[in-house]
Amino acid sequence: MQSINMNTLWITTEEALARLGTKPQTLYANVSRGRIRAKPDPADPRRSLYQADDVGRLAERHAGRRQSAAVAAEAIRWGEPVLPTAISTISDGRLFYRGREAVALSEHATLEEVAALLWGGGNIAFETGEGGEGDASRMANAFTLLAARVTTDLPALGRKPAVLRAEAADVLLTVAGGLAPWHGEPMPLHQRLARGWQRPEAADPIRRALVLAAEHELNVSAFAARVTASSGAALSAATLSGLAALTGPRHGGAWLSVTLLTEQAASVGVREAIRGALSSEGVVRAFGHRLYPQGDPRAKALMASFEAPRLFVSLAEAGEELLGEPVNVDFAIAALTATFTLPEDAPLIIFALARTCGWLAHAMEQVEDGHLIRPRARYTGPMIETSGG
Repeated sequence: MQSINMNTLWITTEEALARLGTKPQTLYANVSRGRIRAKPDPADPRRSLYQADDVGRLAERHAGRRQSAAVAAEAIRWGEPVLPTAISTISDGRLFYRGREAVALSEHATLEEVAALLWGGGNIAFETGEGGEGDASRMANAFTLLAARVTTDLPALGRKPAVLRAEAADVLLTVAGGLAPWHGEPMPLHQRLARGWQRPEAADPIRRALVLAAEHELNVSAFAARVTASSGAALSAATLSGLAALTGPRHGGAWLSVTLLTEQAASVGVREAIRGALSSEGVVRAFGHRLYPQGDPRAKALMASFEAPRLFVSLAEAGEELLGEPVNVDFAIAALTATFTLPEDAPLIIFALARTCGWLAHAMEQVEDGHLIRPRARYTGPMIETSGG
């Protein structure tokens, strides 16, 4: 019969804390809750010993929780994919919409056709939808028109996919009413933008830009739209959430950094402008993309569709030489804006109109999934006060 060393069944406070990786207060709390058995130390009654198996079991549980927490935290910051979707993916440096390559689609498709694809297929009727310009900016008009719908549109939960797709088309046209107002004959959205800006020659590059910017996996604004949709809110509410998130300087507002870079380049030269951006921000946002280590294919495809001004060409060449990174889609749309002398906020308008299709796709997919998106928070505040000694 094998003898048992009773000393290994009970461990000291120091040993228990080392295994658990916690503070003494947490150890004592686990004892008081019955999770860890304790007894006085025969060698020193003022000290306690703790049951080794109880400590080991709790340590394993805590390790699993820490690992899960680390995975969840990392997933929020450009980590591994954690949310299933059939809408889009990035594979081998290429972007796909429901299995079809976005760059290939940009050769011929309209935004309306891509919307139908992203929303799961089927014939979708896009009515004319005019909207008004007023005195406010186009973005402000889009916010106003969407907000007016939110309080009257039906919640998305419990409604058939075909009904939601029809409503999505109507929401897209509501957004278009603010971003691409038009009062003439019916025409595709890229033509509405081009003619509204009095640049009909820019219609095809704008079409390509809209298609290439329509969807990009689980980006910041798409996640915002999904969270809102998971609550059961109307599709217009989910779209409004996406539009609000897009306005951030680290998302849809990234084009502003490209504009500032080109202004600096015109003043001090392209190499000094890049050096200055690196010195002040530590990054040059016009170049590179974490999801495309070999270069953003959307930027390459869009830049090939027009002849950019020499300043942009020089910047692209210098950036790739100095940084080892080609330009990204933010740079390409800013170059499109400069090439055709579009309004200063044209990049944001193009992104917002295009990405509305993606937000609606994510909202409808989340509704079909049926789960509420509700992550837990990891508390890092002051120690929680407990009653008793």
